[in-house]
Amino acid sequence: MTDQAEGDLEDQVSPKTAVALRAAMARLFEGRPQRTDGRLTKENLYKEAQVSRATMNRAHAILAEWDAHLAAHGKTTPGEAKRDAAITDLKRRLAKKTQECTLLENKLKAAHTAIAALYHDNQALLQQLDRDTAATVTPIRPRGPRQRR
Repeated sequence: MTDQAEGDLEDQVSPKTAVALRAAMARLFEGRPQRTDGRLTKENLYKEAQVSRATMNRAHAILAEWDAHLAAHGKTTPGEAKRDAAITDLKRRLAKKTQECTLLENKLKAAHTAIAALYHDNQALLQQLDRDTAATVTPIRPRGPRQRR
């Protein structure tokens, strides 16, 4: 390519080839490839247009449009953008669920410790009751007004 300004670029290809390249470019930008995997590469552009790489390289104005579009919008196809957004959302949701699981696990450990302590205390009280054979349990009188006899 020569040192021409972008507006001075001319395609050195037939009008039919230029139409095929522009149609291929539009399909790739819209995420509707017919002959490739849809990645925004020049290799996919010439394959999608069904022309040779050398022929595509002579389409200077079309390649300038291609480069300008990629500079403005990046190399991400609509499908890739949707996929990346879904991955980002799933990562956010996973982080939230992981945080919830950690909190629940800590609560479970605390409950386990409290239950073990209560079980230990209960066992100690039962052993003390068994050792103290003279112990009698006195029922507690119900509260309320005392009845006179």
